[in-house]
Amino acid sequence: MKNRRAIIFRVGAILLLLIIAASMMVIGRGHTVYMDNKTIEYDGQTYNSFYKVDVYVDGERVAKLRDKDRGMATNIGQKFTMTLAITREKGGPEETVEVTLNLPYNMDGIAINLPACMSGLPGDVCMSEFVIEPVESETSEENVDEFGIDAEF
Repeated sequence: MKNRRAIIFRVGAILLLLIIAASMMVIGRGHTVYMDNKTIEYDGQTYNSFYKVDVYVDGERVAKLRDKDRGMATNIGQKFTMTLAITREKGGPEETVEVTLNLPYNMDGIAINLPACMSGLPGDVCMSEFVIEPVESETSEENVDEFGIDAEF
């Protein structure tokens, strides 16, 4: 009887640790969130970038974006809340909007297109995975000798 009770407590402790580990994996997951102020075309319609956007996360300005700019913030958890101070055109009024997004769990770096997000487009259009594309060098290695000097005369 005593041995059976000890086994039940041990199995219960292991289950409790597994539940805590699974919940911490979801709750404590960190994301790098990139905010893009870029014109996007979707379904034949163009959504123009804003003249200026100030992005605030937790009351701190993390980015001041103009046309074709990108800002970055880090977030812990699956919900991302940001406050946007948007100026749509030069000299126009500034409007403040608070946006809360559910971040996809399967993405590490998430790029959010702000004009698409503010236009109410679906999440898969305004959020995408941020992937750094390798840049190919333009120098040709055909005419370079073993010392790295151009061999053309």
